[in-house]
Amino acid sequence: MKIGLVTSAGGHLFQLLQLKSCWENRVHFWVSFDKSDTISLLEGENLYLAYYPESRNILNFFYNLWLAFKILLKEKPQVLISAGAGIAPPFFIVGKLFGMTLVFIEPLDFIDKPSLSGRLVYLLADLFLIQNVQQQRFFPKAKYWGSTL
Repeated sequence: MKIGLVTSAGGHLFQLLQLKSCWENRVHFWVSFDKSDTISLLEGENLYLAYYPESRNILNFFYNLWLAFKILLKEKPQVLISAGAGIAPPFFIVGKLFGMTLVFIEPLDFIDKPSLSGRLVYLLADLFLIQNVQQQRFFPKAKYWGSTL
């Protein structure tokens, strides 16, 4: 099984790194940004760089949508996993079109309101995981999985 790990830099990247035991022994690739933490933490990994800033930037959304087509056609993963943020929706849209299994992990710190990315991918995701039981009110079909931290 090949896994695509799609994430913004910073805390989103850190959350997926905490799940290393889930993906380290499988063929995988990353999609993230040309940021110092991403480059240093993913050194030696198969990394594709997406267009940044991605959140609330409609032009980069379409650039990333096109990039998702190119990368997913080339890599052909069976599963896409994301902890957000704005890079997830374009990749999940294309992943859904290609019949991939989509797993989204709602960031831990969204307790008072749901994340924009979570709201956008909720109906696309095959498995939508929350890290705080309070998030269930925003995503009734989500599965509580506990925290990645």
